[in-house]
This record gives sequence, structure tokens and C-alpha cells, in this order.
Amino acid sequence: MNGLALHIERSGRGAPLVLWHGWGLNLRVFDSLRGALGSAGAPWRTEAVDLPGHGLSPWRDEGSDAVLARLVESLPHGCTLLGWSLGGQFALRAALAAPERVARLVLVGATPRFTAAAGWPQGLPPEALAQMQARLAEDYRRTVGEFLELQVRGSRDAAQAGAALRAALLRHGEAEPEALAAGLDWLARHDLRDTLARVRQPALVIAGQHDRVTPPAASEALAAALPRARYLQVARAAHAPFLSHPLEFLTALLGFLADAEAA
Repeated sequence: MNGLALHIERSGRGAPLVLWHGWGLNLRVFDSLRGALGSAGAPWRTEAVDLPGHGLSPWRDEGSDAVLARLVESLPHGCTLLGWSLGGQFALRAALAAPERVARLVLVGATPRFTAAAGWPQGLPPEALAQMQARLAEDYRRTVGEFLELQVRGSRDAAQAGAALRAALLRHGEAEPEALAAGLDWLARHDLRDTLARVRQPALVIAGQHDRVTPPAASEALAAALPRARYLQVARAAHAPFLSHPLEFLTALLGFLADAEAA
């Protein structure tokens, strides 16, 4: 086995549904969603992946293109790719790089550009990200903890969702500091807006009404720019609607998957 092989956990039977988590977390955040899919008898084989340097996947400082290549190589052909937050940005690039592998996209709390810029007021202030990068260099554990709290702030059942995020780190392992720094650098530098018109896969974009990490306006603009996307905003949700609103999330996901398969 390649020493840089990604850690992947598979369950269920059927067509592949690949799950990519966000910055600082790991595949354990999807445990409840995978369990719900199994309980619903959904004909999908979930493949939850630890991003490089997160959870049990090893890290090597090799640049964002090489990191993306490792992720793309792990994708089964014709999969549905669900990307959350930073995982959503990776998913957009994977859809362009390997359309034979990615048949459909589910983008949760995702944005084509993380920080605000001319013509893009939907992002966070660049200085907010710069402050986060500075705090990460001083105390990465505290920075990750503060980020977990921000992800659920304003959400219904925020305490329960926050506990699930913290439990993922306790049970499965925290991210490497170098991978965390690289992830923030990715968010600071990448702007995918000019690529969106070339993403031909059907897409479901899901946002939380009170998301303070990725403003829902950013996800709505993302959906509007994708040629074959539908948009859903989950009321009283924040950055992790699959944890705070599991039934609504599962219903939307299964509906999209059924429609895409029928098409």
C-alpha cells in the first residue's frame, strides 16, 4: 500500500457516494448521515474519506494540485461526490479534473471564493482569514476549537451539533498543523468563480440560513453560476446542516439522488 494512501471507510451497497469533510475535521462527522442512509435502505455505498493530513490520512507538503490529485485518484468512476466546506471546493475542482469519475455533486456550506473581493461581497473579510492564520500559528488546537464553535453558532440544536464535531476529533484524531495551515492558504488563494460554467454535472447546493463560515448568499451565488444546480437553504441551520437538521438534509439528498438517477 502507498504510504500516502488516504484513509477511506466504506459501508452499504450500490452506487458510490463519496463524502469529503471540511477544514480541521475528519470522516467521523459523517457517521450519523451514513447511518441514516443505511437505515433508509438507500441503494448507495458510502465512501467517507479523511482529507490529507486529517484524521488517519497522512500528510505530505506537496502543494494543492498534488493534494487534489491524491483525492481524485481515490474516486470511483461515476460517483456522486458530496463535499462540505473546504471539501466542497475540492469537489468542484475534482468535477472539472475528472468528469468521468464525478457524475453528480452535492455541495454543502460551499463557496467558490472564501474571502470577499471586488464583485464578490459574499465572502468573509480577508482580514478575518488572516487573523485565523495568525492564531493557528500560535495555538492550532485553540484555533480549531474556536472554528468548531463558529460552525454551529446560530443553529438549532447547536450544542448537539457542536458536540458531534468535537467527538469526531476525540474519536478519530485531529488534523496535522501543517495540513491546517495549507488548508487556510488554499482558501486564501483560490477563486473558482471563472470555472463554474464548465462544471456540467448535476449539483445540489445546500446552505444553512445562519451559516457564519460560508454565508448563504455565497452558496446561492454558487448554485446560480453552476449550469445544472438546484439550491436549498435550510432554515435555522448553520454550517453543518447534516448534523443539526438530519431529517431535512437526508430527505433533500435522497430526493436529488433519485431525480439524478432517473434522469
